[in-house]
Amino acid sequence: MTTYEPPRPWIASYAEGVPADLGPLSGSLVDIVQASARDYPDAPALQFFGRTTSYRELNFAIERAAAGLRDQGVGHGDRVAIVLPNCPQHIVAFYAILRLGAVVVEHNPLYTPRELRKQFEDHGARHAIVWSKVVATVQEFPADLAVTSLISVDITKAMPLRTRAALRMPIAKARAARSALHERAGGTISWESIVSTPPLPVSHPKPQTADLALIQYTSGTTGTPKGAALTHRNLLANAAQARAWVPSIVRGDGCVVYAVLPMFHAYGLTLCLTFAMSMGARLVLFPRFDPDMVLEVTKKHPATFLPLVPPIAERLLKASREKGVSLAGTRIAISGAMPLPHDLVVPFEEASGGYLVEGYGLSETSPVLMANPVADNRVPGTVGLPLPGTEARVVDPEEPTRDVEPGAAGELIVRGPQVFSGYYGKPEETERVFVDGWFRTGDIVTIDQAGFVRIVDRIKELIITGGFNVAPTEVEIALRQHPQVEDAAVVGLPSEHSGEEVVAAIVVSPGEEIDVESVREFARGILTPYKVPRRIFVVDELPTSMVGKVLRRHVRDSLLQLTGHS
Repeated sequence: MTTYEPPRPWIASYAEGVPADLGPLSGSLVDIVQASARDYPDAPALQFFGRTTSYRELNFAIERAAAGLRDQGVGHGDRVAIVLPNCPQHIVAFYAILRLGAVVVEHNPLYTPRELRKQFEDHGARHAIVWSKVVATVQEFPADLAVTSLISVDITKAMPLRTRAALRMPIAKARAARSALHERAGGTISWESIVSTPPLPVSHPKPQTADLALIQYTSGTTGTPKGAALTHRNLLANAAQARAWVPSIVRGDGCVVYAVLPMFHAYGLTLCLTFAMSMGARLVLFPRFDPDMVLEVTKKHPATFLPLVPPIAERLLKASREKGVSLAGTRIAISGAMPLPHDLVVPFEEASGGYLVEGYGLSETSPVLMANPVADNRVPGTVGLPLPGTEARVVDPEEPTRDVEPGAAGELIVRGPQVFSGYYGKPEETERVFVDGWFRTGDIVTIDQAGFVRIVDRIKELIITGGFNVAPTEVEIALRQHPQVEDAAVVGLPSEHSGEEVVAAIVVSPGEEIDVESVREFARGILTPYKVPRRIFVVDELPTSMVGKVLRRHVRDSLLQLTGHS
């Protein structure tokens, strides 16, 4: 029996030098840093507020941290949670966990206690490496979620001495800045004690290619945590695909990558962490996106490769004009998570002299599936072409084994080395998203004759705002907890600045009056800020199906008319 192999028209549209497929994959993610430390020991691996760490120093720190984690009881297959912003400690922790054959579980450090707890309940990690600012949140988990080793990280200790000294100055601005970055945490293990351990013996076994490496959470359509289980093979493949896509960037040739995207997010993790380390690049770390900070670095080290989302590109372009700092030298910027407006591409490319192209992916695919070629044949308004080694089909959503006619709209299904094998601990959820070995993306697309993919709609009702996924169900559950809210429906409406904005329609309990701002304030106590509805509309009733399910599509259409969107 032969496996069905659909045509791949997109290969003919690849930029010069991009291969159709990847070569054999072997080893593990640990080998990425070790190879760069061997080949470029004195080259800068990390830059944080001006302080640099060489590849030799980074590899040594990883080996010491691995030994320290081993002494805390971390072993092969154990889940270890990371709750950190972008900082050098994040990279060291990530690779140290993998060095032991353990599994990284990434978390958003800005999550509310409730959101963070739900994920810990799902993965059950007993070891956690946590930003000192949010240690108290983890310490307040109930006894059945007790973390046996809680390691606190003061990210300011990775800064240059002069920056740390400035933060200690007895002035209000300095105190506020330090408070935003660090908080003293009692009853924890210090990160410094972990990395002061003698290095792990060279003979200590490394993970295998097929081993689980990462649990990456994705909201899904139900609002319940689902961890995409990604292997070393998945993540190695996606880093290799990214390298293959940009043949003009030569490994070890002074490549500079800006980590302005959070590395707890799949997009930031692959392009700003594994890809950058595999290139022997200088990874410039920003704990949060600040245009002024980025422009200051640009003056001396322009980005060779800049992963971003449209709002970041827009703010960076605006700040460069206002500050009179040129973006020239920014060679390749790749945009994802939301549609890239063409009226942003032209001025950005004029200012940088490089390319700004759009890509597409999901947490379940490590995450990058497609990108526009870094060449003049890119097609604005599309998400580009499937990456090397990636297969794609467009099928009938109601009958996903049947391909639609060429050029017609249908559900995108994919397979490739970067595609995950399932959700952690959720076999039924896994079974629902695969058909004959193909992953169902839930997105409705068209593929033209040249192989360019255009997103038409989403089957999944996730809202993508500022590059982050928001599950409507989760927000609706929070709103319904308000004593005066009888029912709620949450949808995404177009936004000029963030792709979509979260908007709610609520039904007020009989005989009650309500102040919508008080509802938003109530939601802020439950949800991360980007999930809180930007606007709330009071309606008499919500449209429902015959079985009583709220028809979000109808709600969205009504709100589009009400707000004057076409």
